[in-house]
Amino acid sequence: MTSTPGLRALAQQGIEVSLHPYDYDPGADAVGLAAARALGLDPALTLKTLMVEVDGKPACCVIPSDQLLSMKRVAAAFGGKSAAMMLPAKAERLTGYRVGGISPFGQKRPVPTAIEATSCTAEKVWINAGARGLLLGIVPQQALLALTARPADLMA
Repeated sequence: MTSTPGLRALAQQGIEVSLHPYDYDPGADAVGLAAARALGLDPALTLKTLMVEVDGKPACCVIPSDQLLSMKRVAAAFGGKSAAMMLPAKAERLTGYRVGGISPFGQKRPVPTAIEATSCTAEKVWINAGARGLLLGIVPQQALLALTARPADLMA
């Protein structure tokens, strides 16, 4: 099985995850939804990692794959005035991952991270493990701990 910086970071913290490989579709409109379909998972528990900029500073949001970010809520969650999606090339440089395989875990340069609050009450969620076609299953509280993240209302 592929080892990624995210999986190594979680292992170093002693956090157990399950691995879920799937056939990555580079033409999919919504990578997270395609992953959920491929694995037969609930899209509300299959989370996507979105890199944003809040007042020009990088941040990471983790939300259900079937939802959209509210930039107003993102700005508020990180104590800023405005938020915007990060350009894909910048997100790849910052995280060390390729779009479609960006994980919140083990990023090249850790940034403030928030996980959608409604996802944090689930028993388990699935998040990209740091490679296209590979999700990891994790207890939300462990994800918050591993990322020093906070739950926040992020959805539109």
